[in-house]
Amino acid sequence: MSRIDGAFAAARAENRAAFISYLTAGYPDEERFLTAARELLAVSDLLEVGLPYSDPLGDGPTVQRSSQLALESGVTPKRTLELVARLRSETEKPLLVMTYYNPVYTYEGGEQAFVRDLRRAGADGVILPDLPPEEAEGLIPTARDQGLDTIFLVAPTSTEARLQIVTSACRGFVYAVSITGVTGARTTVGSEVPDLVQRVREVSDLPVAVGFGVSNAATAHPVALAADGVVVGSALVRALEEGRGVGDLAREIAGACRR
Repeated sequence: MSRIDGAFAAARAENRAAFISYLTAGYPDEERFLTAARELLAVSDLLEVGLPYSDPLGDGPTVQRSSQLALESGVTPKRTLELVARLRSETEKPLLVMTYYNPVYTYEGGEQAFVRDLRRAGADGVILPDLPPEEAEGLIPTARDQGLDTIFLVAPTSTEARLQIVTSACRGFVYAVSITGVTGARTTVGSEVPDLVQRVREVSDLPVAVGFGVSNAATAHPVALAADGVVVGSALVRALEEGRGVGDLAREIAGACRR
């Protein structure tokens, strides 16, 4: 059983949704990133590390700013993997890297080198928000060979045919976005979430994790009742942006993941 499979199984056995937290690599600086990551790893089930990119089309303003500032401070794809490797030396919890495809495409050595180096860094999976599975004919088998899970996104607008295509390319879990929009903390989560989760479950046995818009206990709990995982990113990045720690917010959200 992989680390990702084990994390979802453990949460399911405790009658709760898995808590997946997100941070942008190297933001607001490398040491504070590592400190925040350790705080999150103490209470979340999986940690998602965002690879800074200059044109993150799926991200709202909070994550966009963090990505830009990380880039300006010199956080490259290789440096991101070094930070992941440092975290791997400290934890056995699943580590995921979220990246747009351009940094993979332009990585020295291409897709195969990126996947190899990502796995060597200790990552368990890669989330690819802008790569259609149909265009991942080289990356997916390379990831399978390396034992790296590939996670693609579905949305409320996804048709049944689309759900089948995307979920068949996923390993570890399926990432369902709660809205047709970009990431960002919101006061409510889309009413389509339960229906979308059910539609995914009709075509896949993989766990379904929901993100985009979850920001606190009030928005996390309804998602936890419907889905297998709750993804929180912008609210945690905003806490760092405002000079706050992430521990208290993470504990609040983790508690709300109980059913």
